[in-house]
Amino acid sequence: MKGKSFFRTIQVKLVIIYLLLILVAMQIIGVYFISTVKHSLIDSFTKNLKEQADILSKFAAPSLAAKPDTEGDSSESTTEDLSLVVRNLFSISGAEVQVLDSNGKMVATSVQGNQSNIGKKNKSLAVSRALQNITDNEQEIIDEDNTRKKMIAQPVTVNDNKVVGVVYVVASMTELYETVNRVNQIFFSGTLIALGLTGVLGVLLAHTITSPIKGLTRQAEAVAEGKFDLQVPVLGDDEIGSLSIAFNDMTIRLKEALSVNEEENEKLASILSNMSDGVVAADENGKVIVWNRRALELLDKRTCEGFALSELFDLSEQRLGELQQGKGQTLLIERDFDEQEMDASSEGIMRATFTPIHRRDKGITGTIAVLQDVTEQEKLEQSRRQFVANVSHELRTPLTTIKSYAEALNDGALEERELSERFVGVIRNETERMIRLVTDLLHLSRLDSNQAPLRRRQTNIHDMLDEVADRFSFQLRQKSIRAAVHVEQGLESAWLDRDQIDQVLDNLFSNAIKYTLDGGTIELTAKRPADSALLAISVKDTGIGIPKKDLNRIFDRFYRVDKARSRNMGGTGLGLSIAREIVKAHSGTISLDSELNEGTTVTFTLPLLGEGGELA
Repeated sequence: MKGKSFFRTIQVKLVIIYLLLILVAMQIIGVYFISTVKHSLIDSFTKNLKEQADILSKFAAPSLAAKPDTEGDSSESTTEDLSLVVRNLFSISGAEVQVLDSNGKMVATSVQGNQSNIGKKNKSLAVSRALQNITDNEQEIIDEDNTRKKMIAQPVTVNDNKVVGVVYVVASMTELYETVNRVNQIFFSGTLIALGLTGVLGVLLAHTITSPIKGLTRQAEAVAEGKFDLQVPVLGDDEIGSLSIAFNDMTIRLKEALSVNEEENEKLASILSNMSDGVVAADENGKVIVWNRRALELLDKRTCEGFALSELFDLSEQRLGELQQGKGQTLLIERDFDEQEMDASSEGIMRATFTPIHRRDKGITGTIAVLQDVTEQEKLEQSRRQFVANVSHELRTPLTTIKSYAEALNDGALEERELSERFVGVIRNETERMIRLVTDLLHLSRLDSNQAPLRRRQTNIHDMLDEVADRFSFQLRQKSIRAAVHVEQGLESAWLDRDQIDQVLDNLFSNAIKYTLDGGTIELTAKRPADSALLAISVKDTGIGIPKKDLNRIFDRFYRVDKARSRNMGGTGLGLSIAREIVKAHSGTISLDSELNEGTTVTFTLPLLGEGGELA
């Protein structure tokens, strides 16, 4: 693998390119030059042979043209003379020169060893062509010794262009080809030397190019790892230098962009984690990719990883298809919400609003779901509906009664004194009940809007409880109810709004009298729980009690356990609600404990504050 990666480097590729260019150039030059030299040597060799053959043909023409009468001494003398001339004057290294007569028979030869062949006929095709006065008779042949030779057959003619013989030359071309081989070797050696020098120069030149590139590569790897402080050295004003400058500028800009991006991501993550609404984002396939902590709480999930929107929100195929088409939707998801059990923490309603994510040129690339817990809103809405219904009902009953008795008086009952006085008394009682109802509503409204400021003053606790019992002494005597006041030792006074706390105590004591049978007992107790800076005041009776199912809603506005009996006793259904709001304004708590037919205990606790508003 290292070898493969090495040969894939730019430096090696550049060196290989340089070497290939030199190799191709040298090969082209070598082929052309050697081919030219070879042809030049062959042409020169051939021309030399032809010139000598031509000279010899002119020299031998008179001898061959003579017609001896006999084959006596004259013929032999002519043959010897030609042989002497051929051997001495026309001797060519590695060549054989023959002089043939008009019949193709050898007359003379330059090779001493071939003297025995004189008088024999040369049957070569070139000789036959030369005897026919064809001058272009040259041919390269390879003999039995695998030696390349040049053969020339030159016709010998006289003045009348009559062929009287042939000069036959066969010359070895060994030296010529050895010369060509030596030239080849010189070119091969020169090519190797050129390739070596080119390789060295190529490495040096390639290093000047690859070194800055390696620097850029290292810098790019450092940038990929998040290191933006390094800078690529600028080694020149060429293209690589410009690239280095551009890369350094890109690194700075990328660092700034990533810094801004990280800051925005941190802001987004902080916003998502601290949002009161849940957020779930999904990709184009509906797979959840982003969520926040609030979404997990609302969905009651440990994680949303691997879930699809359809699984999280139980979406139908139709709704899912509408989401994929970019149609936003709002769903109300119920979690066993029960109007009669609004205080149950595991119950409620969640609103999910789906919004498609659009990207330019790509269409819809995902969906964002915003989750809102609307349980409190539903509770408030339900309370508002119940409040309006209760107020309407509470007002309608006395108004109906007043209207009926007023119509009766108008129809003639006014003439009967006793009857009219009774009707007027009923109208007055119903009017007073409506006044009490409106007064309580106004009081509740001031408490809700914080328009009833506390006027704290130091109050003696024992005196306050005694005064409550004294105010209801007449009602206690009427029902033969015994009242007892108990104040813990050491608990003398507290800073509180006496008027508002008196209203709480009056309401609780009045309820205790109303729902306690004749001969019962009511206890007013004030104590300080151990190791606490609290004042606990309780009103305990031995009355009819409250069923368990009504305890959770006993402090709701207009809520009555026995509606008909409570209304007949003159209650508005707002007393406990007002008491709770007053105690809450004092930063305290109120609770109720009751057993049916055994009695009820209402306890409220207040912080024991000093004169400066500090805990005592």
